[in-house]
Amino acid sequence: MLELRTLRRAPDIDAEAVAIDALAFIAGDQELLGRFLDLTGLRADEIRAAAGQPGFLVGVLDFVLAHEPTLVTFCQNTATEPEMIQIARDRLDGATAR
Repeated sequence: MLELRTLRRAPDIDAEAVAIDALAFIAGDQELLGRFLDLTGLRADEIRAAAGQPGFLVGVLDFVLAHEPTLVTFCQNTATEPEMIQIARDRLDGATAR
């Protein structure tokens, strides 16, 4: 778990945008999308509605963070440091908890 002082010093990132990029990345890969749907229990036609639910974007980032090859590929494709994904996830989780 990142310490709070690390979050405060992190570059100004748009956590929601990072999660939406991650969702687009997942949706663009049939294998990843299938795994995501299997793990979440969602159907493809339910993703849009689920995306508006509190905590959904946290779950998207949890999915990316849970599988190192997925994390590395996503970060390479988006020129994002892996640490920023964790920071974005923690920021979204903090926003969800409020």
